[in-house]
Amino acid sequence: MKKILFLFLAILILTFTSACDRVKPSILFNNAPITAENATRLTNVFSPGMRIYYLVIIPKPIQSRYAYIQIIKKEGANERLGYKMYYGNTVRLKDEQMYYYDDYIVIYEKGTYVMKIYSKDNPTKVLTMAQFWVQ
Repeated sequence: MKKILFLFLAILILTFTSACDRVKPSILFNNAPITAENATRLTNVFSPGMRIYYLVIIPKPIQSRYAYIQIIKKEGANERLGYKMYYGNTVRLKDEQMYYYDDYIVIYEKGTYVMKIYSKDNPTKVLTMAQFWVQ
């Protein structure tokens, strides 16, 4: 009886403490178009006027096929005082882009930026966000 109880307890503990393989939404930045060859050389620091290529990975397809992209600039010397809306765009995801979206943006102002991605299905919930710097 003790062996069966121990085995059941071990399986229960392994089930709840094991790591999951679930892919989470994320944003990858690079200074060149993101391909399979340069996907390991990603960066979050860019120069003013340089193209900032980004790849948004969406593991669950968005039902409405519209995504909102928002870039916010952090204001203030210690990057905690305020925020300024820098860029906003609504993109329509094509059939081949149901699990990803890639594009680029050019920013000329130095600062700290946060990119947020929303779905039209639930525009108040952030799907993913990432921070980058223009120095």
